[in-house]
Amino acid sequence: MLSQNSTNFTIDLDQEADGRWIAEVLELPGVLVYGITQEEAIANVQALALRVIADKIEHGELASALSSLTFFAA
Repeated sequence: MLSQNSTNFTIDLDQEADGRWIAEVLELPGVLVYGITQEEAIANVQALALRVIADKIEHGELASALSSLTFFAA
Protein backbone atom coordinates (compact mmCIF):
# COMPACT_ATOMS: atom_id res chain seq x y z
CA MET A 1 0.00 0.00 0.00
CA LEU A 2 1.34 3.42 -0.93
CA SER A 3 1.29 6.13 1.69
CA GLN A 4 -0.66 9.25 0.85
CA ASN A 5 1.48 12.19 -0.13
CA SER A 6 -0.21 15.54 -0.65
CA THR A 7 1.74 18.43 -2.10
CA ASN A 8 0.72 22.08 -1.96
CA PHE A 9 1.92 24.72 -4.41
CA THR A 10 1.62 28.49 -4.02
CA ILE A 11 0.78 30.63 -7.05
CA ASP A 12 2.03 34.21 -6.83
CA LEU A 13 0.13 36.64 -9.08
CA ASP A 14 1.06 40.16 -10.16
CA GLN A 15 -0.26 42.49 -12.82
CA GLU A 16 2.31 44.12 -15.08
CA ALA A 17 2.14 47.79 -16.09
CA ASP A 18 0.93 46.76 -19.56
CA GLY A 19 -2.06 44.92 -18.04
CA ARG A 20 -0.80 41.35 -18.47
CA TRP A 21 -0.85 39.02 -15.51
CA ILE A 22 2.23 37.07 -14.43
CA ALA A 23 1.86 33.90 -12.38
CA GLU A 24 4.61 31.90 -10.69
CA VAL A 25 4.61 28.65 -8.71
CA LEU A 26 6.92 29.55 -5.84
CA GLU A 27 7.96 25.98 -5.02
CA LEU A 28 9.07 25.19 -8.59
CA PRO A 29 11.93 27.38 -9.84
CA GLY A 30 11.37 28.69 -13.35
CA VAL A 31 7.64 27.96 -13.44
CA LEU A 32 6.50 31.43 -14.45
CA VAL A 33 4.06 32.45 -17.19
CA TYR A 34 2.01 35.36 -18.49
CA GLY A 35 -1.68 35.57 -19.26
CA ILE A 36 -3.99 38.24 -20.62
CA THR A 37 -6.34 37.69 -17.68
CA GLN A 38 -5.72 36.54 -14.14
CA GLU A 39 -7.62 33.31 -14.87
CA GLU A 40 -5.53 32.62 -17.99
CA ALA A 41 -2.29 33.17 -16.08
CA ILE A 42 -3.40 30.74 -13.36
CA ALA A 43 -4.44 28.08 -15.90
CA ASN A 44 -1.15 28.51 -17.81
CA VAL A 45 1.02 28.25 -14.70
CA GLN A 46 -0.86 25.20 -13.42
CA ALA A 47 -0.39 23.48 -16.80
CA LEU A 48 3.34 24.27 -16.82
CA ALA A 49 3.71 23.12 -13.21
CA LEU A 50 2.07 19.78 -14.04
CA ARG A 51 4.45 19.31 -16.98
CA VAL A 52 7.45 20.04 -14.73
CA ILE A 53 6.15 17.69 -12.02
CA ALA A 54 5.61 14.90 -14.58
CA ASP A 55 9.16 15.37 -15.87
CA LYS A 56 10.56 15.23 -12.32
CA ILE A 57 8.65 12.01 -11.61
CA GLU A 58 9.87 10.43 -14.85
CA HIS A 59 13.48 11.27 -13.95
CA GLY A 60 13.22 10.08 -10.34
CA GLU A 61 13.58 13.57 -8.90
CA LEU A 62 10.17 13.50 -7.15
CA ALA A 63 8.33 10.74 -5.32
CA SER A 64 5.96 8.98 -7.68
CA ALA A 65 3.54 8.24 -4.83
CA LEU A 66 1.85 11.64 -5.01
CA SER A 67 -1.83 11.22 -4.27
CA SER A 68 -2.88 14.85 -4.62
CA LEU A 69 -1.66 18.27 -5.71
CA THR A 70 -3.20 21.51 -4.56
CA PHE A 71 -2.60 24.99 -5.94
CA PHE A 72 -3.24 28.07 -3.78
CA ALA A 73 -3.27 31.60 -5.19
CA ALA A 74 -1.36 33.94 -2.91
